[in-house]
Amino acid sequence: MIVGLTGGIGTGKSTVSSMFRELGAYVVDADIWARRVVEPGSDGLKEIVETFGARVLAGDGTLNRKMLGQVVFANDTLRQRLNEITHPRIRAGMRVETDAYWQTHPDAPVIWDVPLLFEGETQKLVDCTILVYATPATQLARLMARDQFSQSDALARIAAQMPIDDKRDMATYVIDNSGTIENTREQVRDVWTTIRNRTIGDRDLSF
Repeated sequence: MIVGLTGGIGTGKSTVSSMFRELGAYVVDADIWARRVVEPGSDGLKEIVETFGARVLAGDGTLNRKMLGQVVFANDTLRQRLNEITHPRIRAGMRVETDAYWQTHPDAPVIWDVPLLFEGETQKLVDCTILVYATPATQLARLMARDQFSQSDALARIAAQMPIDDKRDMATYVIDNSGTIENTREQVRDVWTTIRNRTIGDRDLSF
């Protein structure tokens, strides 16, 4: 079983992902693969440079993520083009890693940590989903405190994503991370127990 884990900016997905790891879950991280598929010498980086120009390269030949972000952030067409380059490669890498893990753990559920799970094709590859939720007001406060964003900058970044309440409606399980860390940890334990029990109860279960 592949379990998709996602959230929204400022909801605390990375914290929850770490909690699942502490419980013994194997987590395949889309962000790690996003870096791997654009490493120097990769086809992904070559296609990005062909599309966006050498301005997105740092002096050492690596991808200048900050510059690329500035190029695509406010342009939906360019952002979509970037996704077309990177997302298939990321999914392929995650699948290879998952299959390798299943060689030695054939019955274990695997968590795919994917920031844009519901926004792309990856949602079609998972058997169930977990959303790390926080209220929009909590997202705003965390972004302003964590990243020193102004209120307008923080709101712009929240608005650039699918509304968190829309994601909540789509998720199989919801972990509300608006409260205390212990409350979140308890929810993570409950969800992981449920997933493991479902895996044991029906190894061919599909959603």
